[in-house]
Amino acid sequence: MSQITKELGERLRALRLSAGLTQEKLAERADVHATYVGQLERGEKNATVESVCKLTRALNADPATLFAHLPGAANQPAPADEIYQLLQACTEQEQRELLQLLAAIVKFKRG
Repeated sequence: MSQITKELGERLRALRLSAGLTQEKLAERADVHATYVGQLERGEKNATVESVCKLTRALNADPATLFAHLPGAANQPAPADEIYQLLQACTEQEQRELLQLLAAIVKFKRG
């Protein structure tokens, strides 16, 4: 397995877990086989462009998020993208509380 394939799989796993999905649920949403998701996450298979699009759509993510942290990636994700990924794993109530906290921090910083 190549390093890129391994890192892509690790990134896919992280996004899946952040979304609170099992491999089976992600596979169902993406219309791929659960075994394939596992093979991708372990770096055993190379992802096709089609599968990347299906999986990221099922994760409500941009395909670029899978590649952003790979060696040589030109575009590192913007902080807002990273915040969005973290928020996806939160409940709606937690998101509301975090929004209030963030608003208070911004207000304090701006004086």
